[in-house]
Amino acid sequence: MRIIGIIAATLTTIAFFPQVIQVIKSKDTKSISLTMYILFVTGVLLWVLYGFYLNDLPIIIANSIVAVASTIILCYKIREIRSNLKKS
Repeated sequence: MRIIGIIAATLTTIAFFPQVIQVIKSKDTKSISLTMYILFVTGVLLWVLYGFYLNDLPIIIANSIVAVASTIILCYKIREIRSNLKKS
């Protein structure tokens, strides 16, 4: 059963990278929800803590990678919001 967790963690982790690459290339985050990404990053960081509590390496590694990837997107979103506020 552990292999199922490892496969699931790998797939859900890899799934974030096309979005991260798209955001970095286009610098466009207009259609991305700030609230969703704040909640998501918070949730993923809690998963990392939970992984440490369980001493479960697949949970720790997968969620740490997703936390970094989603934080990159969140930073671009915040940068876009700040840029729009300065223009106003």
